[in-house]
Amino acid sequence: MPTKKIESSQEIYQIKITLLGTSPPIWRRLLVPAELTLGQLHDVLQVAMGWENCHLHEFRIGRQRFGVPDPDDRLMGACIHERKVHLSDVLHEPGAKAEYTYDFGDSWEHAVMVEKILTPEAGLIYPLCTDGKLHGPPEDCGGIGGFYNFLEAIRDPDHDEHEEMLEWIGGRFDPESFSLAAVNQRLQPKFRSARKTAATRIAPKPKRATDMDFLARSFSPASGILPQARKRIRPD
Repeated sequence: MPTKKIESSQEIYQIKITLLGTSPPIWRRLLVPAELTLGQLHDVLQVAMGWENCHLHEFRIGRQRFGVPDPDDRLMGACIHERKVHLSDVLHEPGAKAEYTYDFGDSWEHAVMVEKILTPEAGLIYPLCTDGKLHGPPEDCGGIGGFYNFLEAIRDPDHDEHEEMLEWIGGRFDPESFSLAAVNQRLQPKFRSARKTAATRIAPKPKRATDMDFLARSFSPASGILPQARKRIRPD
């Protein structure tokens, strides 16, 4: 598959997401349109990693922060709204990196790296997960340290917290499991549903597309979607 840079309207980014601090690494490989906003990438990462989207998050690229700005939070500094910034604005080439933090309490830090920039493949619907390893941590388990303490407890019947942790997780947790099909099944029906809803609307008034409307598009080579030119953001 070609990896040279082409017009952004036809670019597909192959990105790898690694949960930092895990050993062996918990990671996913995704194919996503370059025209996704960072907010939409957040939605995709939540599904791919198995998170439940119940905590705050942010992206960091260079010295810049991207997320959902809180006007009452003046201690964290300026935050650019993630729904106004596209991947192609901030990650321009293979090797470009970002950091994605989810849940400021447990502080799950993910490395996001652009591996390749590809042309779209006929018949594929994006975003698409193509590979990955290991089950992601359960929500609210206490960060990296808490996650490995949890694994130790459920593996050892003699551990003081063995029964408590098994009951907390629902009786079973397989850290080795990862289902590519399950991830894509969670991604695609959501977007097909949005397409069906959009198709049944009658003479809607023109309005700015929502993030789910954007994700619902197939991003196939035949889509003909031509985004407006935008000024790229250069990380500090």
